[in-house]
Amino acid sequence: QVQLVESGGGLVQPGGSLRLSCAASGSMFSINVMGWYRQAPGKERDVVATITTGANPNYVYSVKGRFTISRDNAKNIVYLQMNSLKPEDTAVYYCYARRLNGWEYWGPGTQVTVSS
Repeated sequence: QVQLVESGGGLVQPGGSLRLSCAASGSMFSINVMGWYRQAPGKERDVVATITTGANPNYVYSVKGRFTISRDNAKNIVYLQMNSLKPEDTAVYYCYARRLNGWEYWGPGTQVTVSS
């Protein structure tokens, strides 16, 4: 099993920044992909960014150039630096991990609200 706990969410004004952290614990053996998804009210959960063990990042088009995902393999922590935040970034952000065999794990989520 893998446990994921997010932190760093909150209320920020448009144009502001937040950094989300996801601390992973448990059996991290064969976890090759970690990342972040988000779910806005009334919408489905969608991928935001993912990163492999080899630190290869992928981003959804709407956050490219604004968000940066990084991973500390030694500490089992994944970060999402979010800059130039927009109201449409408002959502619950979920940490995600996937094993080589396809098993997936999710954190409980952290709320990010972008509003003036």
